[in-house]
Amino acid sequence: MIKRILKARSFIGRISGSRDGFTLIEILIVITIIAILSAIVVPRLMDMPQKARVTKAKADINAFSMALSKFSMEHSGNYPTNDEGLNKLVEDGYVKKKKDILLDPWGHPYLYRYPGEVDKDEPEIWSLGADGKEGGEGFGADIKSWE
Repeated sequence: MIKRILKARSFIGRISGSRDGFTLIEILIVITIIAILSAIVVPRLMDMPQKARVTKAKADINAFSMALSKFSMEHSGNYPTNDEGLNKLVEDGYVKKKKDILLDPWGHPYLYRYPGEVDKDEPEIWSLGADGKEGGEGFGADIKSWE
């Protein structure tokens, strides 16, 4: 049975004229396809960590906003002062104390003010983004609770 299979294999190889291995043209085509796919995929993957940081900053700001709402309900409508800031939420147990909880994903502190400039009745929380400066564009743009 095995002899038959080997004979058939060698017969098919002789008919098709094929040899073992790849030709230089085949290898160049495969390399070209890989290069084209890399040129398309790699730039998209490079932005993923930055997008994840922006998403985390937004989630942190939402968590702080919810904790501030709870704080306000339990303190007759008052919010922490600017001096107390977000530290008050951690100290009083409204936010779980984790390492660097008060730092944004880029290592800068989250900013807090009450009363807010946009709405005097609401506190404002924001991150300065990747560049650590006010304003900015793209991943360097500020992430704000009021937008």
